[in-house]
Amino acid sequence: MAQDDVPRDGVPQQQRPQDVAPMPSGDELALRRRVSDLEREEVADVLREAAGEGRLSYGELEERLESLYSSKTYGELVELTADLPNGPRAPGAAQGVPAVHPQYSGGAMVESGPVINVFMSETKRMGNWLVPQRQEVHAVLGDVTLDYTEANIPYDEIVVDVKSILADVKIRVPQNAIVVLDSNPILGSVTEQEAGLKAVPDPNANPTTPKRFHIRGTAILGEIKIKRGPRLTKRLGLT
Repeated sequence: MAQDDVPRDGVPQQQRPQDVAPMPSGDELALRRRVSDLEREEVADVLREAAGEGRLSYGELEERLESLYSSKTYGELVELTADLPNGPRAPGAAQGVPAVHPQYSGGAMVESGPVINVFMSETKRMGNWLVPQRQEVHAVLGDVTLDYTEANIPYDEIVVDVKSILADVKIRVPQNAIVVLDSNPILGSVTEQEAGLKAVPDPNANPTTPKRFHIRGTAILGEIKIKRGPRLTKRLGLT
């Protein structure tokens, strides 16, 4: 080593602690993470939904979609939806709410289930499935069925937030459930229907303490139907 490279304190310049670049934090690493095509499509659904609600003009939608499909990192997705609801958030953002929704694990109770995003496809939750206390559904040009009549419902109060754009969403609740419906149809419909036939007693419901469903439905050129009791084939013993 040349004499000029050794400072007066005797510590080589390249070993000085103040000259070592700090390691990036966990949040910084999360923002640098490479994103998948599936994650891009989920953000595209958020942008299209925002345009359908009037939050973005169609010119802004096209511009953001173009940027979206050329994006590489999670941080770029965060920037594209920073001024919109339901988009990805930076780690630790949103007043301390975790950026990732809790997942089902080992049959444990979960307060918020993964958001159900449907675009030109179909999703069903039927049979004996574990119900989260809060469930969001974003459906565009697709079909969604949530059947709570045979499900494992560990909560007395369940919140279901549905946005249907040119989509068909069906929610089937236990016969004795209490439904609190907050509907916002825009050239669409949100309806609550009674079962056509008298339903058999629901084995998952306690008659003295019926479950209460708070359903918020926004239907833009779409349809949201709330029905009571088991499916007709179930009532007739065909399934």
